Amino acid sequence: MLGAALLFVTLFRKLGLGATLGYIVGGAVIGPYVLGLVGDPQSIMQVSEIGIAFLLFLVGLELHPSRLWRLRRDIFGFGLAQVVCCGLALSALLHLAIGFSIEASLALGLPLALSSTAQVLPMLRSSGQLNDPDGERAFSILLFQDLSIVPLITIIAAMSRAPADPGAPPGGMLVLYTIAAVAGLVIAGRFLLNPMFRLIGRLSERELFVVAGLFTVIASAALMHSLHLSVALGAFVAGVVLAESPYRHELESDVEPFRSILLGLFFLSVGMLLDLPAIAAKPLLVGGLALGIIAVKALLIAGIAFMFGIRGVRAIWLGLLLSQAGEFGFVLFGQAAAARLVVPETASLMSAVVTLSMVTTPFLMKLIDWTKARMPAGGAGHDGPEFSPETNAIVVGYGRFGQTVGQMLMAKKIPVTIIDQSSAQIEISQEFGTTVYYGDGTRLDLLRTAGAETAEGIFFCQDAPLEREQLKAILEAFPQAKVMVRVYDRRQMMALDGLDVALMQRELFESAVSMARQALVSLGVSEREALRVEAEYRARDSERLQRQSETGDLRAAMDRMFGVGRPIGDAETAKPGAANNPLAH
Repeated sequence: MLGAALLFVTLFRKLGLGATLGYIVGGAVIGPYVLGLVGDPQSIMQVSEIGIAFLLFLVGLELHPSRLWRLRRDIFGFGLAQVVCCGLALSALLHLAIGFSIEASLALGLPLALSSTAQVLPMLRSSGQLNDPDGERAFSILLFQDLSIVPLITIIAAMSRAPADPGAPPGGMLVLYTIAAVAGLVIAGRFLLNPMFRLIGRLSERELFVVAGLFTVIASAALMHSLHLSVALGAFVAGVVLAESPYRHELESDVEPFRSILLGLFFLSVGMLLDLPAIAAKPLLVGGLALGIIAVKALLIAGIAFMFGIRGVRAIWLGLLLSQAGEFGFVLFGQAAAARLVVPETASLMSAVVTLSMVTTPFLMKLIDWTKARMPAGGAGHDGPEFSPETNAIVVGYGRFGQTVGQMLMAKKIPVTIIDQSSAQIEISQEFGTTVYYGDGTRLDLLRTAGAETAEGIFFCQDAPLEREQLKAILEAFPQAKVMVRVYDRRQMMALDGLDVALMQRELFESAVSMARQALVSLGVSEREALRVEAEYRARDSERLQRQSETGDLRAAMDRMFGVGRPIGDAETAKPGAANNPLAH
């Protein structure tokens, strides 16, 4: 299994299709329907589902209770509307298109309204979108979906045609159990878990942190499982309880490797469970159902998003992101089969539909990224730079770097046109009274629209690096403007070397030099000597960068680096003008 994961995930990441699809395809290849190298994928899935609990625990660690309260409208408003509308619409689709009974349609359609938490959250975390407004909204919907598992189990149990299970609690009791379990976890976290981690912190035993982190997740999940509730919900509550703990980051680093491996095994098991003979026997039915689910959910979620004030490409993005069916469908289809609402073959077929819908998500995200990259300015519901007044300067990118540049220009009443591609960033800037125009500020046509032909300065502050040919074209198109570029590191500076730019600023260079100077002073070095070290470092760094650019070799002029056995020496003096050399920046 690990070999298949290593091979297929590496291949699919190279192809730009994402790790999840690699895991699923790898599982299908080694599963019972192709090579047959692994048996009993159902048991593997039951174990690896703990990975979902670890994932929700880590998400909970990032959510302070105050932030959770701030998201209540999206959780209980948007989330409720999404589950109800999508669930009823998909139930109607199954009833009318295939002819299932109303009970069977509800037992299958309502679970299909749930999206894949295990697939979507890692995508949001890896792209850095989990904490922006759109990512928070997607997370809020996923959280409500997880909460809705209890009422969905209750609905299936109420429609059951099977003899009552004496070991399972009645539906009404499940709701009371949920409230009691959540309250119990909160109390246990405050009076047991937090004191336990304080004690472990004083003992300074690294292994105990690992053991305690695993115990917290698995114990909370086991409690919920024993009550026939969502194990992921229990782990999430435990994470929220510990979100304000001073040991939060330690816990996160300890649990993350287990989360990664178990979640990978989960998706491998999804691939193994993919019923290839069922798909081969009815390919049009399986494919048609998967496409129908994606289309219905994407349209409804985008429509609900529009009602909640989300416009344009952001509503489409949210609809496509959550359009797949989720892993909890496997559990609820099993419940429906046990309740004799559907035959086991139908449950297996619907599981194949769920898996196929999950496979499409990376491709749908590629589609939306491609669409966003080609949208005209203002396409996300925001004004493009054609609406900006004529200004002296253009700032491209208004994140933490661009904000500093833009605000310091405005401090001297210099008119500035600010351009950014992030709708979330534009909306946040508007809250602070700053007008930011939507668009890709590296495009020549958009820069002309923004007034670059008369601008005195164009300042590229965005995260995404500029390609050499892009920058060369901009310099040729607007020769009158002083062009300054934020670069990531010296490799990017080397790639842009020789172009007639006014300044290339490594994004962390100045802050690192400033901290190093203060560190020297704090350790007893005089202010004057610290400034001398800074000047010499700048001079040597400039010399190294010049040699590296000439040779294309990062190791050029290594002898000019300070290191163990290579101090500055008391007799050395800084080279004149080093601190003012623009290449040193």
